[in-house]
Amino acid sequence: RSSYSCCYFVLPCCFFDFHGKYSRRQSKKTQYREYLDFVAQVGFVCGFHVEEDCLRIPSTKRVSLIGKNRTYPPAESALIDKQITQFINNRRTCGAGITCDRRVGFNHKDHCEGVCEEAGSELPEDETETGGTTWMPGFQPREKVEQIRNCASLPREFVDEVVLNVANLLLNATPQKSCSNMQDGNMNSWNQGESLSLKEVAEHLNKETLKRLKSEYGGLQTLLKNNHQVFEVLNGRVHIRDWRKEKPSSKTKPEVKRRLSAEAFKTRLCWFFIHHPDGCSLPSESCPYAHGTEELR
Repeated sequence: RSSYSCCYFVLPCCFFDFHGKYSRRQSKKTQYREYLDFVAQVGFVCGFHVEEDCLRIPSTKRVSLIGKNRTYPPAESALIDKQITQFINNRRTCGAGITCDRRVGFNHKDHCEGVCEEAGSELPEDETETGGTTWMPGFQPREKVEQIRNCASLPREFVDEVVLNVANLLLNATPQKSCSNMQDGNMNSWNQGESLSLKEVAEHLNKETLKRLKSEYGGLQTLLKNNHQVFEVLNGRVHIRDWRKEKPSSKTKPEVKRRLSAEAFKTRLCWFFIHHPDGCSLPSESCPYAHGTEELR
């Protein structure tokens, strides 16, 4: 509807209509094929010769629909725009939508007459006019720059403070646990702390912190999972990660490559070496993180 000269390309994927999920009406077709036919139907109602192509991409949803040429002259633009509006409103009000099953390649004018008859009501003037008026009152397009809300864009200082508070909460929840470290034949105790539910952890955070986290997708759980060096979240419970229990990679590498990757691996400081009261549970040569800035690569 943006202009008579526009063309379009669409790669249908998720099954949605104009105002919600697409409802199936034909059990003889696969859901994907029926949805492709619906998207093609939209193109025909909008006055396009719709072409179908199969893309060479590694995906099961690779059928694209292209509209390059119109089925009507520019002088009929106002009439077609009314038919488009009726089509949209009919799908919005009837829920089940258009029940006719037209095949790709049918006569465009016959189809549009059927749509207009099924709409069955006059439309408000502001929705049938073209030339700069609002097509869909109340429609709010998404921002040009999509906001990242997976806690990745939160200030580093804020994230570090939450991580430290939650870690201290787990460490002080119960008397220290003694975890045996059998490396080099020595018995060393290392406090892994207690596990708490996400709800219990949230109850100990201040309101300002929780309010800030609620604006992010997944909130507190996402932030803790993002900091997987420190935490492990399993079945809704938060644990401090013990790197001695982490399974080594199943992929075997030649000794030279293994040595080179280990040297290049330490790009971040070890949180436990800096903040944990017992330090890191692993010796420097076994820890994937740097024990001090001199180990950073």
